[in-house]
Amino acid sequence: MKELAQIASAVQTSSTMAIDALAKRMQADGVDVIGFGAGEPDFNTPDHIKAAANQAIAGNVTRYTPASGTIALKEAVCRRMQEDCGLNYNPSQVVVSSGAKHCVYIALRALVNPGDEVVLPAPFWVSYLELIKMVGGKPVIVTADEDAGFKVTAEQLAAAITPNTKALILNNPGNPTGMVYSRRELEAIAKVCVEKDIYVVSDEIYYGLLYDGAKWASFAALGNEVKERTVLVNGVSKSYAMTGWRIGYILANEKAAKVMGSFISHSTGSPCTISQVAAVAALSGPQDCVEEMRQAFEVRRNYIVERINQIDGISCLKPEGAFYVMMNIKKLLGRTICGKIIQSSDDFSMALLKQGLVATVPGSGFGAPDFVRWAYATSMENIKRGLDRLEEFLKG
Repeated sequence: MKELAQIASAVQTSSTMAIDALAKRMQADGVDVIGFGAGEPDFNTPDHIKAAANQAIAGNVTRYTPASGTIALKEAVCRRMQEDCGLNYNPSQVVVSSGAKHCVYIALRALVNPGDEVVLPAPFWVSYLELIKMVGGKPVIVTADEDAGFKVTAEQLAAAITPNTKALILNNPGNPTGMVYSRRELEAIAKVCVEKDIYVVSDEIYYGLLYDGAKWASFAALGNEVKERTVLVNGVSKSYAMTGWRIGYILANEKAAKVMGSFISHSTGSPCTISQVAAVAALSGPQDCVEEMRQAFEVRRNYIVERINQIDGISCLKPEGAFYVMMNIKKLLGRTICGKIIQSSDDFSMALLKQGLVATVPGSGFGAPDFVRWAYATSMENIKRGLDRLEEFLKG
């Protein structure tokens, strides 16, 4: 038989999903595993959103919609972005797809030719690296150290850009670090992007989850020249606890939006009709549910950061957004814990899962090999039990 496609064969399995899948298999076998792996809120989708979906089903709103989404949802996206971010877009500049991950893929499909370089700050969300490769692009990784708050500088970006650079992927607030770029830091980066004439795929899916009164600015809000070069990705999964509904959206200039809409029409077709109705209810309805979840996440964040920084051998920064903590395990490397020599974050996470019954994600998949990610999108009870188990594990 002939070989499979080289690009497809080169794509690696998501380490986030892999560790979560193993943890779920253990749980299915009756093992009491506490999961801190996948970035999925433990809250239920708010009732008014579910009610809108139920009404759509009862009213037989179950047929195809336009490929790039309904006008009602596009208008709701525009209103929410204007109210929350001060951004003015027309519905024709909005493309709706099956989740923010698919939106990033579509954005890269529209922007990147085979061989084009895409600058990717590390630590990065695991899928970004693979998505770049899936469209034939060449990832150019720029590492942001913990001492720099896991944020790349404009100088680092400028040094990484070549004549082959097509785009930068920027995730703010960030996964896996929870870092938040200030407006001043974004302006410096934006200046480089305009001068070098590169696009920015700005993934802002966590913008509703900010803590300590942190100030945040959308990259597209930094001026017309910046907005024209920005492909803004967002969605309803994180802020509204709607991960399984699979609705993400893109805002871009008219030309790019048209190209992306055409791509969707010949690939997935329109997103789930009922999920689009639910997304309209989420974006247009009361937003107090978002604030309630945000406050709960902030309490959890405070607890997990304080506990981790009290344990010998590990530490973490206090993130300003999202629901992740990057735990530094450098001091543990080379140690034997529970009979296992810890040479890497992969070793640590696997040992912690099998011996400590706690599921985390090794930082190797994020371009941060000396770290382990904890997602505190779980109950406070689980967080306390999980950290108790971590302490016991480290005594082994």
